[in-house]
Amino acid sequence: MTIAMTLAIYLGLGAVAGTMAGVFGVGGGIIIVPVLVFAFELQNIAPEIIMHLAIGTSLATILVTGSSSTLGHFRRGSIHRAWLKALLPGLVLGSVAGAFVADNLSGSSLGTMFGIFVLLISTKMVFGLTPKPGSAAPSNWVMALAGGAIGTVSALFGIGGGAMTVPLLSRCGASMTQAVGTAAAVGLPIALVGALAFIVVGWGNPLLPAWATGFVMWPAFFSIVVTSVPFARLGVKLAHVLPAHALRLSFALLLAVVGVRFLLS
Repeated sequence: MTIAMTLAIYLGLGAVAGTMAGVFGVGGGIIIVPVLVFAFELQNIAPEIIMHLAIGTSLATILVTGSSSTLGHFRRGSIHRAWLKALLPGLVLGSVAGAFVADNLSGSSLGTMFGIFVLLISTKMVFGLTPKPGSAAPSNWVMALAGGAIGTVSALFGIGGGAMTVPLLSRCGASMTQAVGTAAAVGLPIALVGALAFIVVGWGNPLLPAWATGFVMWPAFFSIVVTSVPFARLGVKLAHVLPAHALRLSFALLLAVVGVRFLLS
């Protein structure tokens, strides 16, 4: 496959991922990891490292794509700084742990775990399973432990952590605006530390393709960043035209198909 064709694939997948993120209101690895796996398979990259490479690259893209969202929430005062500070130590340590756990798993095992995770998210969306809002904020120690769990799972699957952070903060008494804004900020340390950790654990792997540093594939990273952001705006416009209930069920069905595909591969 030529370099031009490879870049065209990455740009196209970035556009698809961005559009879907805008339409369905989710981003990060839940979309980017599957499309990267597809792209890497087309390039005949060694299957032993495809999942690791997709997850590490996904984390790197989240660092860039999530920055504008975090800045917007910061300017509007919707980030709960005290809770973010309490979560931060756990997020950092958990992100490192997630990368090292992934490094010790085979590509097939990691793919199976990702498939199960995606199916759980799909089930949650279909049945509208959300925790009831609470009012009592936990101690800093509890928040640090929660941050560790969020960081570990997020780095392990290459996601930004919003799927876990928003329900947690909602239970702590945050408004939905605060929960979403703080969750966006949570994704940045996860992405930064997780991507760096995936570079470290993948450093010198003999199966790595050209243009990869550890488990981060730079052509895919730059292409997705370039196309996903503008196409996410297009997706947002489409989301305001299409019916919300149908959107949620459609995305849940898509996630179910993706999850089953990972389980069977």
